[in-house]
Amino acid sequence: MDIIKASFEDYDIRRIYDEKTEKWYFSVVDIVRALLQQPDFQAARKYWNKLKERLKKEGSESVTNCHRLKLEAADGKKYLTDVASPEVLLRLIQSVPSPKAEPIKLWLARIGYERMQDMADPARSLDRAREYWQQHGRSEKWIQQRMTGQETRNKLTDYWKEHEIKKESEFAILTDIIHQEWTGLKVKEHKSLKSLKNQNLRDHMSEAELIFTALAELSTRQIAETMKATGMHENKEAGKKGGGIARKARLDLEEKVGKSVVTGENFLPTGKKKLVKGSKG
Repeated sequence: MDIIKASFEDYDIRRIYDEKTEKWYFSVVDIVRALLQQPDFQAARKYWNKLKERLKKEGSESVTNCHRLKLEAADGKKYLTDVASPEVLLRLIQSVPSPKAEPIKLWLARIGYERMQDMADPARSLDRAREYWQQHGRSEKWIQQRMTGQETRNKLTDYWKEHEIKKESEFAILTDIIHQEWTGLKVKEHKSLKSLKNQNLRDHMSEAELIFTALAELSTRQIAETMKATGMHENKEAGKKGGGIARKARLDLEEKVGKSVVTGENFLPTGKKKLVKGSKG
């Protein structure tokens, strides 16, 4: 399953695409939160729990048709979460009094249509990503680096998939090893430095951070290919070496320019920022 996040009016909506059923499954509490325009996640979760109890008593099939899948939470860990297909969500939305109901219905319909377009022409998803970043004020230079870095990342994960790395937890472990080797920080620590919660870390990296991340992952893949690394143990070794190459380059640059590459800078809206600069190791 493909696990990603979408966005509705600045609210992150976690979703999973099931290749077998060719359907999106969305986090119900995230949809409820967007409907209520509720900044407090826990408040939205409590609202959904009460609504779920009421709908069960009424014998609603909408609750019965909700699944529970593991989604990543703000703390970086994955927990079983209520998810539903667009069809089920459209029925649930009727139970939440909100002026945002109609916009979310249209949004869900658009997501489904876009997925069909992506399957027919993958380049369309890249164009949409570029448009999204442009709307959020990213420079063309940053966007190009972000997309180049994603391609580098995809080639690395493709290698892992072909060499006995299958579980999502294994991907996360290897990613964390590479990241910590070059930054001196675990992914979770880097997100904390940037005051991020559910946001994608790479979407809030500086141009330099994106470049060094790509260098670390490119080096890791090429080392793994040379070693013919297979399985977790050998790919961990390749990850440490690849991350180490980027760390040496980072330290050399920092010595020359007199400032840290790894920073707390982010692209959060004004009022949500908490800039803290610095790095380890």
